[in-house]
Amino acid sequence: MRSRTSTWFEAKIQYEKVMEDGLQKKVVEQYVVDALSYAEAENRIIEEMSAYISGEYEVKDLKKAPYKEIFFDDQDPQADRYYKAKLEFITIDERTEKEKRSRVTFLVQASDLHRAMKNVDEVMSGTMIDYEACAVDDTKIIDVFETMEQREQNGARSSYAESRQSSTEGQYTKADNTADSEPDGKQKAAGE
Repeated sequence: MRSRTSTWFEAKIQYEKVMEDGLQKKVVEQYVVDALSYAEAENRIIEEMSAYISGEYEVKDLKKAPYKEIFFDDQDPQADRYYKAKLEFITIDERTEKEKRSRVTFLVQASDLHRAMKNVDEVMSGTMIDYEACAVDDTKIIDVFETMEQREQNGARSSYAESRQSSTEGQYTKADNTADSEPDGKQKAAGE
């Protein structure tokens, strides 16, 4: 387990996906990117997705994530889901001797709900903070894209990239490097 604190943005991308039956269907998928600003987040998600999607796609929504820290499970190859864990940190006010609770949200990578809670406990066991888990909820997040330097430093893998390579071999092509960007954020492949 490793944890990473940063400024995260949640992005929703709409594109036409080739389904298992061979038909194309317009879908909206949610991703998380590490960025310092909205402009950087939009550029990063477009750059990351251009490797997996051919044709037009659009950034439908971009917002700052409600969490600052993500717990990555790089050890479990089955950890392909993301859960939002809401914890309450419990402290005692030294002056009034009253219990004070503050809520914190984390994003946790895991293979299932039970493993997500184990991952939270594993990371939190290394701290001196008393806490209670208020909720652990499944999300629709497909993948988290860290900065390239961070990925290389941690030897991190992309669960989205791995699943695309193994389950849809040949269905998606890398976007042409000469793609043009339209003012509304849509991507247009070269030659269109």
